Amino acid sequence: MTRVAVRVLEGPNLYFPRPAAKLTLDLPELLSCPPARFLVLSSNLGVRRSVVGAPDSAARQRALMSLLPPVVRRISREAGITRLGIRVRPGEQPQEVVLACPVRSRGRAHAVGAALGAVLDAAIEDRLDPGVWTQAASTVRTAPADETLEPITPQVPTVSVTGTNGKTTTTRLIAHLAMTAGLRTGWSSTDGVLVQGEVVVNGDYSGPAGARTVLTAPGVELAVLETARGGMLFKGLGIATNDVSVVTNVSADHLGMQGVDTLDQLAEVKAIVTKVTSGWVVLNGDDPRVWAMRATAPAPPWCFSLNPDSPALREAQAVRGRGITVLDGDIVTIDEHGELERLVSVLDVPITFSGLSEQNVANALAGAAAALAAGLSRDAVVEGLRTFAPDVAHNPGRMNIYSLRAATVVLDMAHNEAGLAALLTVASGLRPPGAELWLGLGTGGDRTDEILVNLGEQAGLAADHVLLVHKEHYLRDRNKDEMMGLMREGLARAGVVPIGLCDDEPSALAMLVERSRPGDVVALMTHEDRAALHEWLIEEGGQEDDAASIRRKVLTAAGRHELDTAIDQLWTIEDDRLRIERAAALVAEHPDDARLRYEYAGTFDSAGLEQEALRHYDLAIEGGLSEPFRHRAMIQKASTLRHLGRLDESLAILDALAQERPNSLVVQAFRAFTLHDLSRDADALRDVLRTALSGSTDPDAARYPSSLHRFTEAIQ
Repeated sequence: MTRVAVRVLEGPNLYFPRPAAKLTLDLPELLSCPPARFLVLSSNLGVRRSVVGAPDSAARQRALMSLLPPVVRRISREAGITRLGIRVRPGEQPQEVVLACPVRSRGRAHAVGAALGAVLDAAIEDRLDPGVWTQAASTVRTAPADETLEPITPQVPTVSVTGTNGKTTTTRLIAHLAMTAGLRTGWSSTDGVLVQGEVVVNGDYSGPAGARTVLTAPGVELAVLETARGGMLFKGLGIATNDVSVVTNVSADHLGMQGVDTLDQLAEVKAIVTKVTSGWVVLNGDDPRVWAMRATAPAPPWCFSLNPDSPALREAQAVRGRGITVLDGDIVTIDEHGELERLVSVLDVPITFSGLSEQNVANALAGAAAALAAGLSRDAVVEGLRTFAPDVAHNPGRMNIYSLRAATVVLDMAHNEAGLAALLTVASGLRPPGAELWLGLGTGGDRTDEILVNLGEQAGLAADHVLLVHKEHYLRDRNKDEMMGLMREGLARAGVVPIGLCDDEPSALAMLVERSRPGDVVALMTHEDRAALHEWLIEEGGQEDDAASIRRKVLTAAGRHELDTAIDQLWTIEDDRLRIERAAALVAEHPDDARLRYEYAGTFDSAGLEQEALRHYDLAIEGGLSEPFRHRAMIQKASTLRHLGRLDESLAILDALAQERPNSLVVQAFRAFTLHDLSRDADALRDVLRTALSGSTDPDAARYPSSLHRFTEAIQ
């Protein structure tokens, strides 16, 4: 017997730009019956078939798909409905077929499902006669008008934002730009509904309920709606139209769910928001699936691309569209005539992390284009880009960066391969030379096995240490062992063994911070506990990094300093007194800069003023001096202590450094100098030789390994 599951799509959806009934029919009898029987059933239903396919084949499923629309149209005609759009798709199982048609009421949707099921059952049971058709038509015609399906038509400018990654950040950014322009702004996202930054409702409101709440909030002058895949599939859009739509990207996530198995199918879902747009569709020109959406959108395209020579930018201009990109380090817009207008330097847009995060550069381009398309002024957009920070106040849970105990902590809701790649890029870009990256790896169970394995491999290839993190509330019908096993498999592909497993995010962060060293970067994929993690970091003495602090870290990681030129000039001064004075002036201008304090200590050292040098080395180290300057400061401090005759203190520092950096010949050399002054020449020679031989690439060393190591250990 036929089973028909009816889902009412209350707004624009995958099938139609208006409310529809989605009928999922389970037809095992029609899928499996012999071809002759299928031909008889088709004939009884009034449908001529020449090719029916073998039982249980994909061809038979296609035959089923073509069988259903004529049946629905006959029922509709007899019910007095002369025009009816129908879309048919394969279901998730071979015996399933999905049929959709527009409806005006919930009662009519269920009536169509009941009527179709009755006709198919009668055909299968060989009792299909005119009375069955008449009864089916009556079921549809007399369906109760219980609820008119009518999505909200916005009365204020409305921007819909969708995509796999970057939706929430882009939504928040557009809202910030609108508030900067002085508009009372409401927005909905996975974090809830907010008006002017104040939470109206908590929870995941990236679907129709969020849209309704924003658009009915008192006094809202501009609405920004994050629009997720799930809401569009289960209920359709919550609005009839939008002024601007944004699609950030399409990448592998949530595949294998609700009939969406491929990236092309996922792109088709994301494109729903573009098909009801009246103003501009803001599309990622660097993502072919997103850029292709311009073909079915009624509005002109506004292309955003990281590549100023992107063909998509030229294509947009050719159809009188617009573009936005990065040129010579500046965000620029391109009008339909090809004229450029500079907005702001990427370095002055905090969420780009001085250009380090390509994903957030793209989000900034998308957000700026959407704001301009919605009618915001250029000045408001520029000011908003300058003031939207990657902190808890503006963008909680998205690349929030902290300093704690001289380490850097990055919290981000990375949940798929693209999100983890973005997190690892930022974390690696904040890691100074010689420092290590510690990663807390964990995500939700609503990802395919392949994605979970790939996440493990990604982590293993990029991070120095990986800690597995269990997410109890995000298992999504999986179990803990299954989740951890798949990610371990990915780590093994990269030749990595995790350092452990934590059952929650707070304990994972505590472990990672405890094991990290000054200068290291701790990155954690966070989902359920980000508020608690923020509170813990602050209670432990950490602080959120502002844009200036992040910029300094990015430069440091690249082996640079924002005052590199001044530091270089400092060491061209030959006069010791003038060099010290100039260094003192730099420290006075930047009293919290540990790197400048380190250079200041060096000016005393080079002038033979060891006691002053010691004091400033300590201040630099205590001030969070990062690598590679931290261990260099320790070496220089130990050397200074040696010159002052404080040999035991010097040796203690060098012993500790030798444990940290067992292969450093420089550390062993300075240690040997101190051991020599302690009349421990044999120890000095033995340890230096050990280090030199362990790292030697001399082919002769490979010729005599046994003798060299035996003679070294025999030194007394």
